[in-house]
Amino acid sequence: MSLADVRFKETCKEILASGTSTENQEVRPRWEDGTPAYTLKSFGVVNRYDLRKEFPAITLRRIALKSAMDEMLWIYQKKSNNIHDLNSHVWDEWADEAGSIGKAYGYQMSKKYPHKEITEEGLKRAFHGEFYTAGSSSYFISPQGQIIAYKDSNPYVNGSGIWQVDQMNKVIYDLVNTPFSRRIMTTMWNPDEQFEMALAPCAYSVTYNVTDDKREDGKLTLNAVLNQRSQDMLAANGWNTAQYAILLMMVAQAVGMVPGELVHVITDCHIYDRHIDMIKLLLDREEYPAPKVSLNPEVKDFYQFTTNDLIVEDYQFGEQIKNIPIAV
Repeated sequence: MSLADVRFKETCKEILASGTSTENQEVRPRWEDGTPAYTLKSFGVVNRYDLRKEFPAITLRRIALKSAMDEMLWIYQKKSNNIHDLNSHVWDEWADEAGSIGKAYGYQMSKKYPHKEITEEGLKRAFHGEFYTAGSSSYFISPQGQIIAYKDSNPYVNGSGIWQVDQMNKVIYDLVNTPFSRRIMTTMWNPDEQFEMALAPCAYSVTYNVTDDKREDGKLTLNAVLNQRSQDMLAANGWNTAQYAILLMMVAQAVGMVPGELVHVITDCHIYDRHIDMIKLLLDREEYPAPKVSLNPEVKDFYQFTTNDLIVEDYQFGEQIKNIPIAV
């Protein structure tokens, strides 16, 4: 059976058996009919998945793995906050008429920040691009024409003379240049701009950590901790676990490492009141072995991955649960 199934069932059973209720408390989420969406919840759930052993996909029902990857590409590769750049409809309820979800998720990944430790040699080593100068501004351009970093020598510009990159490119830069740093992470939890977000990010930070496991091929192992403030077990648990496993796989391949452990830390892990019967149905289902999931080995650049590069084999799963109500 899939380890993801085991972890899912264990967590759900624990919530149902000893979770605390938010019933009659003041809660933000509402069902479509306006009724408060109450939950049973457990605090501080931690699940570990070793990608060297198997891919963490639940088999109790199907997870659309290519769609899960597409959302990771939307946030961390395209760095978009517009649902028109996404090929699924998971964010439709939160988008405005123009398709924007505000200054959330991909928007936060698109912002560039100054970093004193970034060097021209390090940029070349990590991204294999070229430098370009225009006026007082200097740019480092990837082979595909993407602006990876820039700096401005104008003393009146914030961060003058310091290379600036976005969070995802800083991760790649650090993993190539200083892989044993303990500061390699991304965060979408920006208090300054939360009032402009359609939804405060649930899965809000990823911390990367490299270990030297003395592999015969000499490759280092890339691990990650996913921090999630809130987790809807029915609608999102299998989805989030799979998509961040895929993100870890993509980043590892892009920097010449192997994916290791994904540690999923959930602060408020809950089952909504209208999901309880559906959860009980899943708990009674048979589990299947985990599918084999890999990436096209020819892709070495994080920005060249597409969903066509995800290879899924031997994925058996139970019948899909339809019409899951979503609290907004």
